[in-house]
Amino acid sequence: MRSFEAATRIDAGPADVWALLIGVGQWRDWDSGVDRVDGRVTLGEPLTIYATMIRSRPFTVTVTEIRPREAMRWRGGLPLGVATIERTYSLDAQDDGGTVLTVREDHSGPLAGLLGRTTPDLNPSFRQFCAGLKARAEGKVSRPAT
Repeated sequence: MRSFEAATRIDAGPADVWALLIGVGQWRDWDSGVDRVDGRVTLGEPLTIYATMIRSRPFTVTVTEIRPREAMRWRGGLPLGVATIERTYSLDAQDDGGTVLTVREDHSGPLAGLLGRTTPDLNPSFRQFCAGLKARAEGKVSRPAT
């Protein structure tokens, strides 16, 4: 299994962070790593992500879990589970009113190694995503520089 992860502490409550997280149509406004996202965050529905690092290869995932103000999970990959990509966005409410956002992606399955050869290191992209969401939630900037 191959995994990628980033986390950040945000000086905003889980409801505010959640609203930004599920507003996938506006991600490009604050994450310079995203050209666009097609679809809506609805359980069982597909989302297609157009990332700047792999513009020639948008990827489609299905929303598999939604727990408002707590977590969202997506799943994609190759047919029959031979390679599965699972991405989780977790929000952890802090006692002082802030939120810790964690983004994690796991690649698994018998052919997950094939994905590894064609997937770049996502850790920098996840850190950029977290920084952009943090900045937007805290009202500091609209879109971080690349």
